[in-house]
Amino acid sequence: MHVLIVKTSSMGDIIHTLPAITDAASAIPNVKFDWVVEEKFAEIPHWHPAVDNVIKVAWRRWRKQLLSATTRAEWRSFRQSLNSKKYDLIIDAQGLIKSALFSRLAKGMCCGFASDSVRERLASFLYHRSFSVARNQHAVTRLRYLFSQALGYQVPAGIPNYGIDKNKLLTEKKDEDYLVFLHGTTWQTKHWPEEYWTELAKKANQAGLIVKLAWGSESEMKRAERIAAHCSRAVLLPRLDLLGMAKTLLSAKAVITVDTGLGHLAAALDVPTISLYGPTNPELTGALGRTQVHLSTTFPCSPCLSRECIYQNNTGTTFSVNPPCFSTLTPHAVWSALCVTCIDNALQD
Repeated sequence: MHVLIVKTSSMGDIIHTLPAITDAASAIPNVKFDWVVEEKFAEIPHWHPAVDNVIKVAWRRWRKQLLSATTRAEWRSFRQSLNSKKYDLIIDAQGLIKSALFSRLAKGMCCGFASDSVRERLASFLYHRSFSVARNQHAVTRLRYLFSQALGYQVPAGIPNYGIDKNKLLTEKKDEDYLVFLHGTTWQTKHWPEEYWTELAKKANQAGLIVKLAWGSESEMKRAERIAAHCSRAVLLPRLDLLGMAKTLLSAKAVITVDTGLGHLAAALDVPTISLYGPTNPELTGALGRTQVHLSTTFPCSPCLSRECIYQNNTGTTFSVNPPCFSTLTPHAVWSALCVTCIDNALQD
């Protein structure tokens, strides 16, 4: 059986799809998947042994130059790839009009979320079959139920298995113990305060751990440099591609992360991880895995699900950090959680 998945972005959403593939591969002998995914994230599907072929789409880049000769040529190549075979089933796992249209370009019966479950309701009218999946569940769970209904099996009980073949990522184990700090994220309100990262790095250094600081943009690099400048054993990582980042995470003692795609990657790799949440709700979209710990702010407006801080301070209280909700999630609290759940007792103070 050959199934096409359409799930183009973002990193976290792509990683959320992996457990559904593991479920299907366990339930259906010889099932294989092709996957339509944005070129930036095309590495990830290759890590699952049940994924046969990855079809790259570059919509994020194409839409900026829709009429250029390069875009037209790449679009023709993309359509030819989609039409190169007939699929037993096509699953739109994203639920957008865009992804539904991509799904209909392929040959085979197309299915996805029903109108009461899909992200963009009009998308459901483009499917041959649609399935209702309750919204008030984690994204991983919703995808597992979508795949199980589409392919006809029961969702296995227990913690989701991302199914990543770690042999593709393993490198020689280094002697040094290190933490990885994933401090970069797209929403301004998701940023844990820089001074908190610095204080946490100092605690890690005092415990004999190296801190490795990841970055993906110039602003994140500058922040990492400032944090490292105040710590004796903090290392600024080079700018890594997904494969390089996965290898670095896999060998880490533990990871501390804000709500970002790389945090979901740490979860998928079963790396002990402390994830920090302010405006977002980990119950619905948090990093999900066997070794994950979620720490959320305790603030009147949390989780606000807002890219801009909406807190109205009518109490006269002065907050030393921004956004103020993170004042309830201190470096001491994060370090305590790390010691208890992720690192051996010798590191506890």
